[in-house]
Amino acid sequence: MNTDVFASRHIGITQKDLNPMFETIGVDNMEQLIQETIPDDIRLKEPLNLPQGISEHEFLTHVQELADKNKVFKSYIGLGYHESLTPSVIKRNILENPGWYTAYTPYQAEIAQGRLEALLNFQTMVSDLTGMELANASLLDESTAAAEAMTMLFDVRSRQQKKEGVVKFFVSEEILPQTLSLLQTRSNPIGIELVVGNHETFDHGSDFYGAILQYPGKHGQVDDYAEFVQKAKANDIKVAVAADILSLVMLTAPGEWGVDVVVGTTQRFGIPLGYGGPHAGFFATKEDYKRSIPGRIIGVTKDTDGNPGLRMALQTREQHIKRDKATSNICTAQVLLAVMAGMYAVYHGPEGLKYIANKVHDRSKILSDFLSEVGFEQLNKVYFDTLKFRVRDVKKLREITEASGINLNYIDEETVSVSINEAFSKDDLKHLVDCFMKSQDVKSDKTFETSTTQILPESLQRKTPFLEHEVFNSYHSETELMRYIKKLERKDLALNHSMISLGSCTMKLNAASEMLPLSSAKWGNIHPFVPLDQAQGYQAMLKELESQLNVITGFAGTSLQPNSGAQGEYAGLMTIKAYHESRGENHRNICIIPASAHGTNPASAVMAGMKVVVTKTDEHGNIDVTDLEEKVQLHSDNLAALMVTYPSTHGVFESSIKQITQLIHENGGQVYMDGANMNAQVGLTNPATIGADVCHLNLHKTFAIPHGGGGPGVGPICVAEQLKPFLPTNPVVATGGDQAITAISAAPWGSALACLISYGYIKMLGTEGLTEATKIAILNANYIKDRLKGKFDVLYTGERGRAAHEMIIDCRPFKAHGIEVTDIAKRLMDYGFHAPTVSFPVAGTIMIEPTESESLAELNRFCGAMISIREEIDEASANEPNNVLKNAPHTLAMITSDDWEYPYSRQKAAFPLPYVAENKFWPSIRRTDEAFGDRNLICTCTPIEAYAEA
Repeated sequence: MNTDVFASRHIGITQKDLNPMFETIGVDNMEQLIQETIPDDIRLKEPLNLPQGISEHEFLTHVQELADKNKVFKSYIGLGYHESLTPSVIKRNILENPGWYTAYTPYQAEIAQGRLEALLNFQTMVSDLTGMELANASLLDESTAAAEAMTMLFDVRSRQQKKEGVVKFFVSEEILPQTLSLLQTRSNPIGIELVVGNHETFDHGSDFYGAILQYPGKHGQVDDYAEFVQKAKANDIKVAVAADILSLVMLTAPGEWGVDVVVGTTQRFGIPLGYGGPHAGFFATKEDYKRSIPGRIIGVTKDTDGNPGLRMALQTREQHIKRDKATSNICTAQVLLAVMAGMYAVYHGPEGLKYIANKVHDRSKILSDFLSEVGFEQLNKVYFDTLKFRVRDVKKLREITEASGINLNYIDEETVSVSINEAFSKDDLKHLVDCFMKSQDVKSDKTFETSTTQILPESLQRKTPFLEHEVFNSYHSETELMRYIKKLERKDLALNHSMISLGSCTMKLNAASEMLPLSSAKWGNIHPFVPLDQAQGYQAMLKELESQLNVITGFAGTSLQPNSGAQGEYAGLMTIKAYHESRGENHRNICIIPASAHGTNPASAVMAGMKVVVTKTDEHGNIDVTDLEEKVQLHSDNLAALMVTYPSTHGVFESSIKQITQLIHENGGQVYMDGANMNAQVGLTNPATIGADVCHLNLHKTFAIPHGGGGPGVGPICVAEQLKPFLPTNPVVATGGDQAITAISAAPWGSALACLISYGYIKMLGTEGLTEATKIAILNANYIKDRLKGKFDVLYTGERGRAAHEMIIDCRPFKAHGIEVTDIAKRLMDYGFHAPTVSFPVAGTIMIEPTESESLAELNRFCGAMISIREEIDEASANEPNNVLKNAPHTLAMITSDDWEYPYSRQKAAFPLPYVAENKFWPSIRRTDEAFGDRNLICTCTPIEAYAEA
């Protein structure tokens, strides 16, 4: 074995495994399988034009050399990003722990109780600090959360406002620049009219439905918005506030003014800057809007035995259900980052957070007092941590500070702002003061003294308690927090326990060597708005990653800005929209989408200002070409785009794909390819070859960024030459094309820190490893399909009977035995497996995707579990629901109870196959009661007495 070859560590199947697998699926070799799976007219004729892979040691050396090109300055730029201190206990036990970062979205609540509890803590923290009734489990960043607030408030306008066409939304000129850019992007396509102005002179006219304020303002001024909100409410104008979460420890919570939404970022709570992300945004609102709130909400419910449990609440309001009627396309959260931020609050508790906030505020006051006394005019009358100075010679000050390793926010030729953070020490204070004094040749013998100046007026001082729940007052030593984190981790089934074979979600290995650089300060502690010469390591990595993705997709340009797959969909459609507008074809607004498409597709199209036309799928699960032709001809004059997933959502390489894309082009449209299934394409075919014009890539699927329990994700778009000019920009650091659309996410390169993972994945696998990974993914899926033959029917296959990298098995016939697909999903937990994707894209089915990372032994364990479950189904009867499937999952409490009232043995319940006993995973609760939780919505850490009363 060549130990330098990364592919042999990433790919689970060995050379000796191949022949037995070929024999099972009935082929002589790998090439025969690929020929029978992928249509010949879309096969790549040449290998990917990428270098050969490098070893893990070579990559880590290389990535360290890149890191050394970054200059880690002390950045006091602010604008929504601040250096923070990640407690080592959180860094080691969560960020660097595969038990946390390889878990999947908690759709199977019984084996995700640890993560759900951590997210409930996060929601409680946000609700308490904002003074709002309800918070979600995080959004992508502050700016996208603000955009979600704008669109949600648009959706919940009064009947009278909708009838009268009230579409104006007021934006305070104090808003962060990146947030304004995003509001501009998201408002125009859906008919919202933005009005930017001074909140003090705003007239609260009846032609406005909503407003958004920044608290504190972008350059640090803190205003009391109570009167503004009072007037807004009197005029039926709903108000959102973008708030700094650390400041809310000291400042009046916006909820006390009666606002409707509070948004922001939790980056300050122990999350690295990471050149812009990933960071967990937050969204808090009133319970009145619980059915309109975007994203995921974690709520309390009970299980079969009446014991408390957690699950994702109110899922019917999501785009998966609402599709083109959805008001948000958001499909993810920043779970790993939200868990870290919530755990930061758990570790420090309310008193610790007060200490940190007071320290930041006090050092801001000391800096303000000192510089004011030596001649610098400080312009913010009320502030928390950001000071605004009038400076005689900004250029000279900048030269001095940057030569001293310091970044400030240079507002204009005579004004700068300085944002103090948690990591700002007394030495940093002296260093910064020296730079200011040197810039104006000022000298002083004054010493730094604690400031007694009262900056915050009584009306803005927080008087309400927060984080009173026991969880925020119990784990303040490292030992205690370490044990609490471990306690939660043990409740979650992650990839470090067993295969997670989720169709459409590609839960592959997230290699340790890809993850290690994320812990480095040279990558983690770079502000997204630093001058480019300070981020040369990042720039080299990001440019090469863009180039790698261009080669893999066959396209001409890439934007790494989108923070999720759904955001990538939206970005891709917006580039198509801009392209049509540049050609004077603004009327092109029809987006054709197959009925089988992911729910984000139609939601994204509507958000981009397009009208959705659904096309049928045929009996084989393919796009119905005849129906498509009819729809295209009908809408030819206004056709904007087709959204297509390839291989199809049904796990098949449709042979008519080139005919389909040509048809769209002939009728003036562009083809958007959803990249969810790129794991079956890389190195064998690509979006450009099938005739697409733009695709998004889920870097958290095909390119190894871990799902992190439901996020982070990165969803870059790759585009053909004609769409390249329209790639998105950023208002602070310009990116994108020469006719760029406005921002898609807050940071110029989105979640830049996480991009290191995909960069390493491609760099280490190289052209041969990437292609081999795709082949093995296809092999593994077909192996499972044929191992299960005769036990389960595969719903769709290609023309030669092959699956792509995933397959759908039909569980609807088992209803004759009284067994639903959910019963199979829950029973798999007893066998130590997370269920595959349930009831998508076809109700009553399971979609299985094994990925290339799994070994033959693990594939066989999974197949053994499925075959055993099939035998249990045969034993079940619709007339006798007291069976092993209906009662699954079985908890340790059930198995060890003195009472056993089931017609099967405890061994069959808990240890149905011999391998289970060797590595038993116990679900921590029995099956959750979804309806009860939605009827009795509790989304914060509530005393158990209150839950019991519900």
